[in-house]
Amino acid sequence: MKKLRNLAIFAVIGAFALTGCGQSGTPEAESGAEEPTAAAPEYSVASDVDLKDSPTWEKADSAGKIRIGVKYDQPGLGNKKAGSDAPEGFDVEIAKMIAASLGFSADQIEWSEAQSANRELFLKNGQVDLIVATYTINDERKQQVDFAGPYYIAGQDLLVKADSDIAGPEDLAGKKVCSVDGSTPAKRIADEYPDAELEQLGGYSECVTKLESGETDAVTTDDAILRGYAKQYGDQFKVVGKPFSEEPYGVGLPKGDDALRNAVNDALEAGAKDGTWKKAFEYTLGSSDGVTAPEVDRY
Repeated sequence: MKKLRNLAIFAVIGAFALTGCGQSGTPEAESGAEEPTAAAPEYSVASDVDLKDSPTWEKADSAGKIRIGVKYDQPGLGNKKAGSDAPEGFDVEIAKMIAASLGFSADQIEWSEAQSANRELFLKNGQVDLIVATYTINDERKQQVDFAGPYYIAGQDLLVKADSDIAGPEDLAGKKVCSVDGSTPAKRIADEYPDAELEQLGGYSECVTKLESGETDAVTTDDAILRGYAKQYGDQFKVVGKPFSEEPYGVGLPKGDDALRNAVNDALEAGAKDGTWKKAFEYTLGSSDGVTAPEVDRY
């Protein structure tokens, strides 16, 4: 039995689709992005992997490629730009990291677009080997698929001007808050912070434009999305950094492939320990101040 070796990864933005991922404020694909400022992580591809107990890995090894589902419409997380051969984003880098630990280079990854509605079906039908697509771990999904991770804990947060005194949702009374029409983040503000002046628009980029012009005081959705906007706008904005919901993103796996789940968890733990996770985050989402890789849940 050979052992696994550990490894050694554009930011963001626009608005994102309302229904996509397992997170609350799934963005709708939209606008531009900026060049990453952090160096891309490098991955050492393990050459001595042997997961004979994993039917998924065995099949991938025989085929000489691993098939991974990611989002194609979420800048900063999983996004495929027009004319590009491959997707990019934090989820994509996490996928590359895992693939390398399983013995597959980036060139040996066959990417597929995983939409929220087809993720369980893709895994159950064997159309992909892994899914890394803002896939929230929950008990209902665990009935159909397995999860490694989590590799990130997303949460609803606030994007404000850099000089704002808003320090959390408790400061929103009487403030104008913008989110996307019909989104879970908007509903949470309406239900739990009724003293805030909620405005719902068609996309997050519209909200950010209003924040820039001073027409609103805060924009709210998942923190990973807001970090992308903050990075795009340089020093103008900041993410408050006080999430008020929790969405553990996990790696979706075929149900019952425990050997593969253990191996992916090993890769996530190794990436957190050797700094690769942090490099992936900073390469795709900007500053990792106050953000750490979550502890893996080996349920």
